[in-house]
Amino acid sequence: MIFKELDGGLSVIDNLKVAGAKEGKYGVAVIVSENSDASAVFTSNKIVAAPVIYTKKVVEKGKVSAVFVNSGNANCFTGNQGIEDCESLVELVSKELNIPKGEIAISSTGVIGRKMPLDVITGVASKVFSSLGNKPEDSLAAANAIMTTDKIPKQCALEVTLTNGEKVKIAGITKGSGMIAPNMGTMLSFIVTDGVMESKYINKALKKAANKSFNMIVVDGDESTNDTCLLMANKASGVNIVNDGEIDPNFQEALEYLCIDLAKKMVKDGEGASKVIEANIYGAKNIDEARLAAKAIVTSPLFKSAVFGGDPNWGRIVSAIGYSGADVSADTVTIAIANKQDEVDLVKDGEILAFEGTDNLLRAEKIMLGEEVIVNVDLNKGDGEATAWGCDLSYDYVKINAEYTT
Repeated sequence: MIFKELDGGLSVIDNLKVAGAKEGKYGVAVIVSENSDASAVFTSNKIVAAPVIYTKKVVEKGKVSAVFVNSGNANCFTGNQGIEDCESLVELVSKELNIPKGEIAISSTGVIGRKMPLDVITGVASKVFSSLGNKPEDSLAAANAIMTTDKIPKQCALEVTLTNGEKVKIAGITKGSGMIAPNMGTMLSFIVTDGVMESKYINKALKKAANKSFNMIVVDGDESTNDTCLLMANKASGVNIVNDGEIDPNFQEALEYLCIDLAKKMVKDGEGASKVIEANIYGAKNIDEARLAAKAIVTSPLFKSAVFGGDPNWGRIVSAIGYSGADVSADTVTIAIANKQDEVDLVKDGEILAFEGTDNLLRAEKIMLGEEVIVNVDLNKGDGEATAWGCDLSYDYVKINAEYTT
């Protein structure tokens, strides 16, 4: 077996300390893994938060020893004051932990356009600094601290057997339940491996993993200003992940599994979500068109609403594919609805099978009532494949976001 799942989140990584605390809606998490090689991917939104601007410069140097994360305030659209607040918090971390300021990354999540309540954040931070540890409850506390509208903490840890038989560990925590349609990042995700890996290879591996995971999920179609996914390699195991200039394929597979696991936990915990959607595209002209089609399905407000209502309205699926930019023909497309127990064709090679009163439609209606709805589409245009994940669009989503700042 290439990898196995472990309990404990970030605590499975040696030479790492982590902690988190929360007071009301404001939380702070700190991850310390000194002298780690690192790289990150960020939001492609043209409006970016101060911590994204700050951390990009830190990551350019390829070294990160600590990460400071706050929830409750995004520190975005805050001008020069926002950067100054980042610098103040980094200065605090540097003094408390005796770590160079140039090796401290910072992230924020919360309401946009409001000044950072530094007195509150620093007060919470003081509790975090005094409780840094390497136990499962420490990782869980950090995962809880970075939550905003999330209902559950999200973490994952793996032990990976490399192709040469040596073993490394990889673990991560993430947050996100709304404003999720990322491009080269996720809401907030922090991943650490105990392997040896230079920053240029970390960047390559992370981008590939993000493209298959975080960049293939949609909750509401909005892209955050703060999206950050950071991967650190702290070398605690002494095991090389890269040999002869090549990233070990088992490590890459495990990293992708971990990122997909965290991404799926985000859509399952999407704001107001009651059902998870998985869209699988087969037979696209190429992988890029497959990704376009898959994301169009899980992004469509009409189809997301149909999933919430348990309505197998496949016309909304084919409509989404039609405007996605992928090549599709009405006389060759196949569309099926499935869950883990059953799969039923609604359209087969362009022929409609799910007319009113048919057994196919009745089976589809039963599938749509479950908590997971799988859409399988064969475009019959090539060999491109992709999977995207999303959630339904419920009354609660509207309620949550109608009252978000009030």
